[in-house]
Amino acid sequence: MIDWWQAIILALLQGLTEFLPISSSAHLVIPSLMLGWKDQGLAFDVAVHVGTLSAVVIYFRRDLIALLLALVSGTRERRVNDGCRQVMFLVVATLPVVITGFLLNDVIEGHLRTLPVIAATTLVFGLVLGLADRSARDGIQRDLTLPIALAVGIAQAIAPVPGVSRSGVTITAGLLLGLGHQRAARFSFLLSIPVIAGAGLLKGRDLLLLETPVPWLQLLLAALLAGTTAYACIAAFLRLIDRIGLMPFVYYRVALALVLAALWLA
Repeated sequence: MIDWWQAIILALLQGLTEFLPISSSAHLVIPSLMLGWKDQGLAFDVAVHVGTLSAVVIYFRRDLIALLLALVSGTRERRVNDGCRQVMFLVVATLPVVITGFLLNDVIEGHLRTLPVIAATTLVFGLVLGLADRSARDGIQRDLTLPIALAVGIAQAIAPVPGVSRSGVTITAGLLLGLGHQRAARFSFLLSIPVIAGAGLLKGRDLLLLETPVPWLQLLLAALLAGTTAYACIAAFLRLIDRIGLMPFVYYRVALALVLAALWLA
């Protein structure tokens, strides 16, 4: 069990970084690598996943209800309506990360959670995000199609690597493919629902096999903090992205990468 103040900091970090293009996994790994904090534990990971998943589901509740009703209607009428297509896009875009997650999870957990890897991925994918942001300002916006959804899903397949950022790489792919800021961000956030839910279920299954005591009060606080901050970040991000673009996040990633590289060299 970690200290209460550590749980609060980690929960806030998870909520603040889960949906921003700056990599939540990198920010959760950094305290243990830099400050020597012990691992927060499987139960804590499940709790903050529940919190962030609740945030995105609540925020997009109207969209999700509309998709569900359209799916039911299309199934009943035996026709492919717009809602069915949107659900198909989400399923197709989710499959690549499911495959890489099963195949490469041990490699990622055992060899890629290091300062040099996080510094490199934070820098490289931050710069690519900047290029995508600039290209999207002058390009023609396109509607989401099956090939674009698959391409975004393939990009998401590398998201488990610390420092890449799931939201960052999917928004980058969406911008490069012409979706525009709002469409790319909304598809990225909707796409996070099956990914976060799947990761939470896997961690929850592993948690059931453990026999260690569970600090329920601390986990409840962590879930509430992560969920509240994640909801606020989603709302602020979608409201401001057209006005400020993504360059502030690019500058942040470059600065963070330089700090991590300096710490590693030192």
